[in-house]
Amino acid sequence: MNILLAEAAEVAEDGLLEVMGDRANHIVKVLRARPGDVLRCGIVGGAIGHGEIIALSEKHPRRALLRLTLDTPPPPVPPLDFVVALARPIMMRRLCGQLTSLGIGELHVIDTARVEKSFWQSSFITEKHYLEHLRRGLEQAVDTRLPAVRCHPSFSGFVTGLLPDLAARYQAMIFAHPGCPAALTTLIRPGGRYLLFIGPEGGWLDGEVAALSAAGCRPASLGNRILRVDTAAIALHARVSQLLTAA
Repeated sequence: MNILLAEAAEVAEDGLLEVMGDRANHIVKVLRARPGDVLRCGIVGGAIGHGEIIALSEKHPRRALLRLTLDTPPPPVPPLDFVVALARPIMMRRLCGQLTSLGIGELHVIDTARVEKSFWQSSFITEKHYLEHLRRGLEQAVDTRLPAVRCHPSFSGFVTGLLPDLAARYQAMIFAHPGCPAALTTLIRPGGRYLLFIGPEGGWLDGEVAALSAAGCRPASLGNRILRVDTAAIALHARVSQLLTAA
């Protein structure tokens, strides 16, 4: 936890924040902080600054009282958004934390023919457990902007119903596809936003590739090796970010 995050409603009018549970445990057991110490703090969706510990209870139930000074705007919205085929919950937990740490603006979770339909009934989706993993990604990266998450249980509904409206936002829409001859270097140009697609374990079916291509998406290769979903997502993010920086 490289930044202590709080919801705006948790902060009193006088700028005081009281934390308990995991956050207080982290302050006591990991940071080994003491009254008078200053910690990096931020409001989810808002400003970043610091909090001075003015009272601390090291015994259970642990509590910490901080006086906040929030004077720095959050980092700008990252130029990358992702579309990810719904994977196993354990994989999605890793994906949400890692992609948020790297920085994304939006995350679209979609269905494909190879997605196990029971995944849509998991608590990760139905009870929005993904939010805690997004938050952990922010805590790692020192950011306060939660990515917007939208779930689309119909592949065709997303591709034909929503994707045409989204397309105008992006410099390019790119889906990773093994064996594709096109390299990312031919698709990335300075400026604008990019929508990046990661398919399911086992890859896109031919009909899905055709549908994405018809909607204006471009296939690109990450190399000859077949990667796991979370590895492919990180590799795609890192490579596009590198190309944007180099540009």
